[in-house]
Amino acid sequence: MNAPIPTSSPYTHNAQNVRKVMLQVQVAAFPALIAYIYFFGFGIVIQWLLAVATLIVVEYTMLKLRGRPVMPFLTDMSALITITGLVFCIPPGAPWWLIISGSAFALIFGKHLYGGLGYNPFNPAMLGYAFLLISFPIQMTMWVAPSEVTGYYMGFMDAAHLVFTGEIPGMSLDAISGATPLNEMRIGVSQGISVVETLNPIMSAETQKSHYLFGFTSWEWINLIFMLGGLWLLYIRAIRWQFPVGFLGSLALMGFIFHSIDPATYPPVDFVLLSGGTMLAAFFIITDPVTASTTPKGRFIYAAGIGILVYVIRSWGAFPDGIAFAIILMNIAVPLIDQYTQPRVFGHRR
Repeated sequence: MNAPIPTSSPYTHNAQNVRKVMLQVQVAAFPALIAYIYFFGFGIVIQWLLAVATLIVVEYTMLKLRGRPVMPFLTDMSALITITGLVFCIPPGAPWWLIISGSAFALIFGKHLYGGLGYNPFNPAMLGYAFLLISFPIQMTMWVAPSEVTGYYMGFMDAAHLVFTGEIPGMSLDAISGATPLNEMRIGVSQGISVVETLNPIMSAETQKSHYLFGFTSWEWINLIFMLGGLWLLYIRAIRWQFPVGFLGSLALMGFIFHSIDPATYPPVDFVLLSGGTMLAAFFIITDPVTASTTPKGRFIYAAGIGILVYVIRSWGAFPDGIAFAIILMNIAVPLIDQYTQPRVFGHRR
């Protein structure tokens, strides 16, 4: 007897699943991890290993408490993406307990207490990051300066010693630590120093050469590499174009408008786009399909709202980089955005 011929869609499957998408995102972020190691040393490796260990313990415990099978959920790689996004936001030399508490908070309060993957209304990585920023502001600002600036490269053993003991033998932490460019700009503007003077300090030819690599600073290079990884995700259609276009477009527009009005107070567009976690957010964080808007117009509105809020918080808020808070605030607005941006049903008449 012949097999019945299907009379309705779907006839094929797109072969996408949670594990495959998460693996693609992880691969796209790997070059940025290498860049972090190149510029800031092996601290990020120690932080990532601690986060992975925390992930295994927390995921196993929470899945057991919820009566869910461990291996299918533990191996879908969704939690790995959460802690990877968080690790990129943590200072490489931060104490060991910081990344452990942040990872645990992100997974427990950002994911499992809402019912697990697919039910969480807030981006878990950004929820954990916001928790750390509010709870431990001093530790979250202790960034190791790029090796091109200090002349010191932090190896694996020195990084482990710093993370677990808070010091490096024979090395002053003040000599290798410093504020991020976003924080330096905020401090300079608050002291009456113009943006131009803050972002372009007078340096000798040797220092200028060591601080810049092919015309870009270390933070700009990391953002550019994140962008390249994100473009690959767009090419393979792992993420939707409305997210980076809406976010970067609104952020660039805000930067252009205010820099045109007062260039002494507000930085130029290139600095706005290539500083902090801008490209990480544009291609790897706000594209989370669970907590973002699901309609085509809604994705653009959602992303544009994040871009505007990021600029507002950076310029007038209490934190140098407001990405985490902007994303969480727009997560709250997702149901409303989706409600008013539903596409019309095929065959609808005016």
